[in-house]
Amino acid sequence: MRRFPEPIQNAVASFARLPGVGPKTALRFVYYLLKIPRHDLEVMARSIITLADRIRTCENCFTYCETPVCDICRDNRRDTSMVCVVEEPRDIATIESTGAYRGQYHVLGGVLNPIDGMTPDVLRVRELTERVRNDESMREVILALSPTMQGESTMMYLTKQLSSLGRRVTRLARGLPIGASLEYADEITLGDAMKGRRDA
Repeated sequence: MRRFPEPIQNAVASFARLPGVGPKTALRFVYYLLKIPRHDLEVMARSIITLADRIRTCENCFTYCETPVCDICRDNRRDTSMVCVVEEPRDIATIESTGAYRGQYHVLGGVLNPIDGMTPDVLRVRELTERVRNDESMREVILALSPTMQGESTMMYLTKQLSSLGRRVTRLARGLPIGASLEYADEITLGDAMKGRRDA
């Protein structure tokens, strides 16, 4: 394999640490950066440093923000009777884009996956149970995790943990996406779509 100058090797190694970026893609990024003006490189570098300097985690829901408490948690127009549990901060933006939810959020920081070291004590499970226990106005916990094997096991675990607190624990409905063919739907998705049917 060709040996590159040390600055290129270091930059490739840095980019390869990003999710979904392998060595070839990382090298492509580095070659692109070498072609753009120095000023643009400096702007990009400053914006990355600014992430570390100015972005923090919300003390209440654990999303990313610039202040100790995020805009959603500070908004007194939000419905405090429900909290939507998500895997990562990016999931909040996805749910907010629907305009269908006006409650609070709680970011777990991942899903249970003991092989990768993601155990309940690593996730923000304790913070969630304390938050629900201490907030008398909270009536519903919505589990909005991906329906993967790890997501399903995390939802089962959370349901068990929260059931003793006397709050309603729900999960997102599942069903067939628009444009999907019944022929290719798996049994679980099709079964959930059948159970969750509604008037036409």
